[in-house]
Amino acid sequence: MREVSRRTFLAAAAASPFLMDYRIIDPHVHVWKHDPKYPFAGGARVPDRDATPEMLLDLMKANGVSKTVIIQVIHYKYDNSFLADVLKRFPGTFQGVSRVDPLDPEAPDHLSRLTEQGFRGVRLSPSGDASGDWFRGPLMPPLWKRCSDLKVPMTVLAPITRMPDVAALLEKLPDLTVVIDHMADCPIDKPAELEKLIALKRFPKLFVKISHTWSISKQPYPWTDAQEYVKRLHAAYGPQRLMWATDWPIVEGHSTYARALSVVRDEMHFLNADDLQWMLSKTIERVWPFA
Repeated sequence: MREVSRRTFLAAAAASPFLMDYRIIDPHVHVWKHDPKYPFAGGARVPDRDATPEMLLDLMKANGVSKTVIIQVIHYKYDNSFLADVLKRFPGTFQGVSRVDPLDPEAPDHLSRLTEQGFRGVRLSPSGDASGDWFRGPLMPPLWKRCSDLKVPMTVLAPITRMPDVAALLEKLPDLTVVIDHMADCPIDKPAELEKLIALKRFPKLFVKISHTWSISKQPYPWTDAQEYVKRLHAAYGPQRLMWATDWPIVEGHSTYARALSVVRDEMHFLNADDLQWMLSKTIERVWPFA
């Protein structure tokens, strides 16, 4: 019955995108441009190519994606000026997630100011080695508390080994909305490690992006080995707390924007039409509502 429902949905969507009763939203992309007005951070390893909002809009149109959440790219580090201007240029089409310096005691106030400018949340990227141990330090609780007070989501890009640290921070802020990027990039040859992410399901406002199947897989498209992780997360969290994402343009080093969408929409045969509605749209709007 699940597969019949799925086939019905896909046939209708293929016939006409207007038959779908929801819009597809991509919750994870990056943009940048080589422009002296927006200097990159010192030491940043920036590709020669640009990844402009106009390029993104063309891809969105070609793939039936209506709205997008842009994550501040590391090339600018904590200078969010370029993304702030993009948000002003394209109101209603994009939302933005900022970065702040996690080692700066003023980071909570920086986040407050960025929120006033229209940003919807912040992203932190602790590494798994000792250089990321600030994630366990005294500057984190005030920043996470400010996120909670501002009612904006905390987005975490971190390896699977950092998931217990996320739990420790959430124990005191269980109502904070947190999004874990890319299934915590759990290595495909360490499936037991995924339990560290599954353990976070006890926090009702924690969400997971099931992106990066293309990154962690050791197989060609449709990356069936990595789909097994999505199955486990779906069983644990349900579709209401999972969301797809392209991670454009990073995905283009491995695959394409179109395949980052089609692998979820067309190739994850364990998902039914209702699952897809949540994971391609409704879950994202729970975290980043669009008008």
